[in-house]
Amino acid sequence: MNDYIEQDGRIFYLVDGDPVLGRGSFKATCAGQLADGQGLNTLDASRLPKVKLDEKLGAALAEGRLTVVNRSRAGWERCMEPPKQGKKRVHILALGDVGSTLLTGLKLLGGDVISSIGVCDVSEQLTARWEFEMGQVSLPWDYGTFPEVEVVDAARLFDCDVLVFVASRGIPPVGSGVRDVRMAQYESNAAIVRHYARMAREKRFRGLWAAVSDPVDPLAKTAYLESNRDENGNWDGRGLLPEQVQGFGLGVMNARAAYYAKRDARFASFLTDGRAFGPHGTGLWIANSLSDYDEDLSAALTERTVTANLKMRELGFKPYVAPALSSGALSLLLTLRGAWHCGSVFLDGVYMGCKNRYTPAGVETELLPAVPDALFAHIEDAARILREIV
Repeated sequence: MNDYIEQDGRIFYLVDGDPVLGRGSFKATCAGQLADGQGLNTLDASRLPKVKLDEKLGAALAEGRLTVVNRSRAGWERCMEPPKQGKKRVHILALGDVGSTLLTGLKLLGGDVISSIGVCDVSEQLTARWEFEMGQVSLPWDYGTFPEVEVVDAARLFDCDVLVFVASRGIPPVGSGVRDVRMAQYESNAAIVRHYARMAREKRFRGLWAAVSDPVDPLAKTAYLESNRDENGNWDGRGLLPEQVQGFGLGVMNARAAYYAKRDARFASFLTDGRAFGPHGTGLWIANSLSDYDEDLSAALTERTVTANLKMRELGFKPYVAPALSSGALSLLLTLRGAWHCGSVFLDGVYMGCKNRYTPAGVETELLPAVPDALFAHIEDAARILREIV
């Protein structure tokens, strides 16, 4: 194995993957991922092939310096650019219920990793309101603790390190009777995503596109695909890299599972050994435990988690506070800190929700020693459902 590039202490191992639906780059944590790192098997060490590495590659793997790069993808050399250091500038697109709540969380909790926050919305009244409100949120005599908030127009939207995409249209009202609220929003929200994805392409955006609007995971893929098409709709790979996009919807599903696990002893194992996989909606699967997996308990906990938003609607309220904070602000801050969080990353041609983190060597997905067959089948089902959407 000598098809790699050494640069600034890092090693970039080059592989030939799908130029459109293959991963761009990722941090390797197992030798088998060098041979089989594009699909769902990369989550499970027991399903990966045995690969023997030479001394240099083995040392890089052990020290967290080994990045796998898909050289079949146009612009793959960009994967070798060093990550930007220091605090990040964050822009939030749309200040409805979710966007304004998410903004509040980032303002109060993000001073260690966020330099400033820009807000953009079609309503100048909303942006003026939230700049004014957030400008008056401060600790006494310590006025630089929280990041400043300012209004940005569409022309400056992509002058940032992180774009938080919260724009949405046509949310079914409480009492409408719509069961799958998230998918009811797909077509209208996909049109909005396409518009801004093309803007990201034109601006040569190099930051993180954080997809928060519903349905999170299909819209993340829409952003990736549409940014890579020319004016005639042809793929050229000159837009966002797949790892530049992440879906932020799994955080609240994980938190909802924990809510029920705290209140029902049958699910208590989730709090120490459980996991959430898949999309923010249909296809989600909650594993009650990794070491003592139980199909029936997992199914019951999954059902409660998936329908939690309907419970809130039955109370007469839109379920946006927990998603804005657990999936949005808290997960974004963990991302910026390089910490483990719940989010969807590009795997097997879809944005698959799993435990992951951003590292200097690239996106790292949690590598489990052995995923039970029944649980892995649910992860495969989630990927199939996502492929059928987009």
